Amino acid sequence: MPTRTVGTIKQDWEPVVLHKTKPKAQDLRNPKAINQALRTGAEVLTVKKPTAGSNKKATAGPVLNARKLDEAAEPAALERVGGEVRHAIQKARLDKKMSQGDLAKLINERVQVVQEYENGKAVINQGVLGKMEKVLGVKLRGKIGK
Repeated sequence: MPTRTVGTIKQDWEPVVLHKTKPKAQDLRNPKAINQALRTGAEVLTVKKPTAGSNKKATAGPVLNARKLDEAAEPAALERVGGEVRHAIQKARLDKKMSQGDLAKLINERVQVVQEYENGKAVINQGVLGKMEKVLGVKLRGKIGK
């Protein structure tokens, strides 16, 4: 059997108040909830956002652009193969009756690398130019940037 406590039993007559949970922020932005609040006469808060409809952030201080900082510290464009080097590579390759693929195999590079050097789109790599000099028998590294 359960044991009872000895003494008087007291009744607590304090009222108990139950509260509803607060609505979530997502529910407050719901158009249905906004219309319901307007119909019932409840207060609806509207805020005009300063950057609404644009792709910019609102900032308090000066904005520093990382690209501008990088360009100030070092040059933005890398040195590409000059026209004189391009023509020397093409002329020497054609004089030896090689295709771009043949030259690429001999210098152990991809065909795309040879194409970029001949089109002037490649960033200068001294190792690749050295390999081309050996295979083609032409001086290429003294003509860079001229």
